[in-house]
Amino acid sequence: DVQLQASGGGLVQAGGSLRLSCVASGFTFDDYAIGWFRQAPGKEREVVTALSRRGDFRYLVDSVKGRFTISRSNAKNTVYLQMNSLRPEDTAVYYCATARSDNVHIPARDLNEYDYWGQGTQVTVSS
Repeated sequence: DVQLQASGGGLVQAGGSLRLSCVASGFTFDDYAIGWFRQAPGKEREVVTALSRRGDFRYLVDSVKGRFTISRSNAKNTVYLQMNSLRPEDTAVYYCATARSDNVHIPARDLNEYDYWGQGTQVTVSS
């Protein structure tokens, strides 16, 4: 069975850090680009950051540039999201997802490109 198991969320004060992890199983992980999305209450799910299959090109939404870093370990079938300088507006449920891609260098920015989704992990940033 295909699974994406996310972990690492929690409650943190503004300015703090969290590291999210997402372990994949049941498919060939390095055939897929990866991404992290988030959904705050009453808002649509949005892309936060995405990384190519090779791990050499990434996309970040403007609001997290300089604060969040996406990375992957194809050997461990795991994707990470390091979040620093967290703000209350970062509060949301965070989802990892994978997008089948023939191009090893291009990250997938569009939610509709993603095939598999994790269950989500809650991140709450207090002011």
